[in-house]
Amino acid sequence: MVSGPVVKASPAGVLSMNELVEVGSERLVGEVISLEGDIATIQVYENTTGIRPGDVVSGQGLPLYVELGPGLMGGIFDGVQRPLARLREEWGDFIRRGRTGESLSREKVWPFTPLVEQGSEAGPGTCLGQVPETSSVTHRVLVPPGISGTVQTIVPEGGYTLEDVIAVILTPSGEKKKIRLYQRWPVRKVRPSAERLVPSEPLITGQRVIDTFFPLARGGTAAIPGGFGTGKTVTQHQLTKWTDADIIVYIGCGERGNEMTGVLVDLPQLVDPRTGRPLIERTILIANTSDMPVAAREASIYTGITIAEYYRDMGYDIALMADSTSRWAEALREISGRLEEMPAEEGFPAYLASRLAAFYERAGQVKTLGGDMGSVTLIGAVSPPGGDFSEPVTMHTKRFVECFWALDKELASARYFPAINYLQSYSGYVPRVKEWWHKRVGDRWSELRDRAIAILQEDARLQNIVKLLGEEALPDDQKQVIQGARLIKEDFLQQSAFDPVDTYASPEKQFLLLDVIMHFIQRLQDVVSARVPLFRAMETGAVVEIHRIKFREKGDDPEPFRALKERVDTEIDELIRNAVHR
Repeated sequence: MVSGPVVKASPAGVLSMNELVEVGSERLVGEVISLEGDIATIQVYENTTGIRPGDVVSGQGLPLYVELGPGLMGGIFDGVQRPLARLREEWGDFIRRGRTGESLSREKVWPFTPLVEQGSEAGPGTCLGQVPETSSVTHRVLVPPGISGTVQTIVPEGGYTLEDVIAVILTPSGEKKKIRLYQRWPVRKVRPSAERLVPSEPLITGQRVIDTFFPLARGGTAAIPGGFGTGKTVTQHQLTKWTDADIIVYIGCGERGNEMTGVLVDLPQLVDPRTGRPLIERTILIANTSDMPVAAREASIYTGITIAEYYRDMGYDIALMADSTSRWAEALREISGRLEEMPAEEGFPAYLASRLAAFYERAGQVKTLGGDMGSVTLIGAVSPPGGDFSEPVTMHTKRFVECFWALDKELASARYFPAINYLQSYSGYVPRVKEWWHKRVGDRWSELRDRAIAILQEDARLQNIVKLLGEEALPDDQKQVIQGARLIKEDFLQQSAFDPVDTYASPEKQFLLLDVIMHFIQRLQDVVSARVPLFRAMETGAVVEIHRIKFREKGDDPEPFRALKERVDTEIDELIRNAVHR
């Protein structure tokens, strides 16, 4: 029986759960997802048009896997790790169905440098040697999990292909394990680590509303929910460029073709601010657009996270962008419907929450098997229909992430970027990263942040009165709150992705800028106490400089910010003196 991406085959006595299979004469890639009696239910990762009763299903004897080795970095793959760039050269713009050979090139010769000697002991995670994969990333060839013993042979420095045996390890049982430059790993199996650590260091993104107000820890989890047009993809593109991670894994899961095309075209042209080289040299792209087979969309998430864990085991910090998990959940819903399972909320399967939990739990900061420190940080976009955050995918995601960056349609329409709603968003990492911020920028970081959030919350309450009576009907002390909140929103939270200076704000700049703004807001209280009209303080030259300084200063020199604080004091004091003399 064939029902969309779901195929039922029998007799299935020789097949196993989660086994990789090939269906029909075109060898369509599939996976066994259910076994009932002598009938196997197969999830096919390609268009099943042309499959008919009587076609042969061949088991491969292993689960759905990815190939992990040199050649991944800078690559563009689909949801089941087919190399799109290489296949385009061979076949043109349209990829043929069926198995397309190996994911990584077997012909390319890689320069390998050994780092162990013959006779030395090696265990899981031991670095046998390294390969310069790109100018930005050094690929460390590790002993796969489950293998330990004595290095019987190790090749000398030179050029080798992926299939060449670079080392032989003699296990205590006398078995000889051949190690190549690549290894295979099941996508649904978590790669092991020596120890999971509590994230305590922030992952700096350069976006002020994120780093200062709702920080994300290195090895943490975050969700970016938002309706159509609120800037989910643009925000993730900005994070891809500026996030303080060694490697970026970007998964376009069910996104529109034009959005994914923008990523594929722009990334090779972007200059990496860390190295000055093309950003694509430390980026891996998994492209599975909405017009591709829906079943492969479900697999693309696991393909991306497995690749991220592989580089984490080398001691790298990985940032994984999943855009979007809603499209992934829709694939689960469609396949669940084909299987005639009992639906839960809005037709999603009852196991949606457990699948989301299993995905986000693969994030974390770990001590690797080889003794290094590595991390995988997950940032997943969520696309709730109509911007309704009460729908199942968003609600379940909130249960499993520590950062929630809620995008707002009104802010996006007002040209705020990032359009993150500061009232609906939150971060559970603030207590953990507070010590890092205090050591890096100063002990007043928490105080300034808390005061700024309190002002924004009070401003939100006052806006209801303003809508009824107008701002002029408010007393000056409440006007001061509204004017202060306006400064925070326009001069701190709002950020230009196109301005060469403002597109990225270092932790030092974020602290110095917020310090200046909060100092001015504090001095506004003196203005109100002295019964000076508030508009006079808002017309001073210091306010104009506050508007401009984020576009002019990078924050590497604190002196301009100190000078601006002194100017604020000078001009406010002069206003108060003139009022007293009158």
